[in-house]
Amino acid sequence: MIIKATEHSEAGLTDGKDYREAMILYKKLLAKKGALLADEELHPSSTGLVITYPKEGEKPQVLAGPFPVNQDLIMEYILINVSTEDEALNWALRMPVPKVRGKYEIELRRLKEKIESIQDPKIKAMEASLQDHLNMLKKI
Repeated sequence: MIIKATEHSEAGLTDGKDYREAMILYKKLLAKKGALLADEELHPSSTGLVITYPKEGEKPQVLAGPFPVNQDLIMEYILINVSTEDEALNWALRMPVPKVRGKYEIELRRLKEKIESIQDPKIKAMEASLQDHLNMLKKI
């Protein structure tokens, strides 16, 4: 789930206590159900850079933020493990929405499965073991 930036988030404003507490409870519920894999908030684009490659063979251009909100900036992402698109949609619809932000947008996208990985085989084995544990916890 990709939570888009707003003018409010780009200004670095924090949300009210009620919203923050609702998001904590929401993420705890995701974790309890074994669906939460990761969640991270991003700093406003004023602290970021964009690297643009204009044409083949040309040098990249580096632009410093802030960037306009209408460029579909990302404020936060929550990575969940679900079986169906409907399940992902149901989780997204349950996400608390702050009241003071105006327009609020959540985008749902799937991760691509990697055919080849450059990861160490030991890490792959640990990930498989972790996935087994997550599946076991979902059954509880």
